[in-house]
Amino acid sequence: MLRSLMIASTGMEAQQLNIDTIANNLANVNTTGFKRSRADFEDLIYEDLSAPGTSSSNTTQLPTGIQIGLGVKPAAVQKIFQQGDLTQTTNPLDLAIQGDGLFQVDMPDGTIAYTRAGSFKLDNNGRIVNSDGYPLEPNITIPLNTTQINIGADGTVTAVQAGSTTPVNVGQIELAKFTNESGLQAMGDGLYTPTGSSGDPILANPSVDGMGTIQQGYLEMSNVNVVEEMVNMIASERAYEINSKAVQASDQMLMDTNNMRAAA
Repeated sequence: MLRSLMIASTGMEAQQLNIDTIANNLANVNTTGFKRSRADFEDLIYEDLSAPGTSSSNTTQLPTGIQIGLGVKPAAVQKIFQQGDLTQTTNPLDLAIQGDGLFQVDMPDGTIAYTRAGSFKLDNNGRIVNSDGYPLEPNITIPLNTTQINIGADGTVTAVQAGSTTPVNVGQIELAKFTNESGLQAMGDGLYTPTGSSGDPILANPSVDGMGTIQQGYLEMSNVNVVEEMVNMIASERAYEINSKAVQASDQMLMDTNNMRAAA
């Protein structure tokens, strides 16, 4: 009975983590470039009361044995880098990636972070920066007297300056991708950094070597499916509830045992 209490408690803890993950997904349902997370679980080790294949006589073996599972444990909470829906805007610096790839931004400590959130702006120096003011990498500066900014599907950035109708090339957007995107470290603010699991970044221009294309005037929305998350939440709540019932049942059995001893 004590074993069942511990087993059920691992199930409750696992479902609590699952609910936390789902809640974070739902909280970011309208976050630009957000990628949903999914909790994965594994069963714990088994207690062998009677191992399969143990001899039951001189000529026979046990076909199955007796193995008691000791519960469940979290195995991973991974990011699902599935394409989100694209929403059209009127901002020429709103950029979405159709396909594979991530934007690169320069962090204050000199490192490079990666993001799918393409809501870029201009800072006081004319540089293209993200919402936190981190410059796009490679650095692209828009001339002061620019009247129109054009960004092609291949990442070429051109500007039309006042008094001219001829576009001037001012930079080239470069994308990055990873062998294992789920291995990236989420930093918040829609940013990711490489880890040993993600591998090193593979750099290429948009529409080259399997990279996606740039869609100017669009934003990639969160890839969270509200209906799917609500169904997962209900299933997780029911699993939590049934594990709590197992705790209550074990507690009642212990109480009955104590009462029997007291009566004796």
